[in-house]
Amino acid sequence: MRLSVKTCTLALPYEEMLDFCVKQGVKAVEIGTGNWSGAPHMDLESMLASADKRARWIGELEQRGLVLCALNCSGNPLAYEKDWRVTVETFQLAALLGVKKIVMMSGLPAGCAGDTTPVWITTSWPPETQDVLQYQWNEVAIPKWRKLARLAADYGIEQIALENHAMQLVYNPETLLQLRREIGPIIGMNLDPSHLFWMGGDPISAARVLGESDAIYHIHAKDSRPERRMAEPNGMLDTKPIESFRERSWNYVAVGAGHGAQWWKEFLSVVRMCGYDGDVSLEMEDLTLPMLKGHISSLQVLREALTL
Repeated sequence: MRLSVKTCTLALPYEEMLDFCVKQGVKAVEIGTGNWSGAPHMDLESMLASADKRARWIGELEQRGLVLCALNCSGNPLAYEKDWRVTVETFQLAALLGVKKIVMMSGLPAGCAGDTTPVWITTSWPPETQDVLQYQWNEVAIPKWRKLARLAADYGIEQIALENHAMQLVYNPETLLQLRREIGPIIGMNLDPSHLFWMGGDPISAARVLGESDAIYHIHAKDSRPERRMAEPNGMLDTKPIESFRERSWNYVAVGAGHGAQWWKEFLSVVRMCGYDGDVSLEMEDLTLPMLKGHISSLQVLREALTL
């Protein structure tokens, strides 16, 4: 497997970011193109418009021996036209750059026709939840994802790796495989352990389930931790902003600050056993640490875990 970085959280100018990656032994980068990413290292519109700019941009990567492993356009193309447009334009740019993998999220529709607010159903009661799910899956998600999958294939994309994130229609292996049965094997999972931790799942068990269908297409190396003082009396559902980390029931933390190197060694060993030999892409969102320190600390744990 190859050590990578999702660069959206690496607040450095493009060339400095690449130099940092080389110094840290990173071999590949995952670049955000817009939607929920501020896209600090990519201007999607100008990259689409200018062959010269694309050549200069990719040249900076190549001269450092780095690989562009994926473009990330995470947003909600099922609910918002702008997010759909950025997604399609990311597919177009992928074709121009020769990128075969897109990392994104499934999106989440509104709860009924005429509504504009996405609704995440996480319980089976009251009974109207089932009407919402039927509408979201059958009337919105499946038709739109069939169209997105055809567009992606037309632009030469081979894999769409959907992150198992909250407030998305796909948030775990079961929902990923449900969509994959309808859309086809272009759909797989970007397996991010941090979300399953706070949802009460086991990322190692998730990897085994996904591996049975060869459905692991990407790994986000991100950690999270329950904060016992708040989690024990309140549970893990928490709507306080991520910035309010002192008051939350759980937080994203640097890799190793929630689950140590031994856990990451086992996780990556099982992922490898399940047939995945691709990129392990650090996503560092620990707000308690300075940006560079959080990345350096996380990469140290991942380098150790990947040397098995």
